[in-house]
Amino acid sequence: QVQLVESGGGLVQPGGSLRLSCAASVSIFSINTMGWYRQAPGKQRELIAVITSGGSTNYADSVKGRFTISIDTAKNTVYLQMNSLIPEDTAVYYCSAGQYGHAYWGQGTQVTVSS
Repeated sequence: QVQLVESGGGLVQPGGSLRLSCAASVSIFSINTMGWYRQAPGKQRELIAVITSGGSTNYADSVKGRFTISIDTAKNTVYLQMNSLIPEDTAVYYCSAGQYGHAYWGQGTQVTVSS
């Protein structure tokens, strides 16, 4: 069982930055992949960034060049650095972890981009 706790969401103006954190209850080394998803009102949840245990990363086209996913293995925490935020980034952001064929989810954190 993997528990994930997200933090770092909030209200930010267009062009601003936020960093989301996702703390795992187990060693990151026991997790195959970790990712960040988001779900905007009335839309399906979408995968926006993923990082594997080997450190490979991949991004959705909508966030490529603006968002960066990273891991701090000492803290068992994955981060999502979000720069150049636009109103279309407004959504609930979820952290996910894949381990031994199971998917685990955090509770979600709201990000609102508005002036």
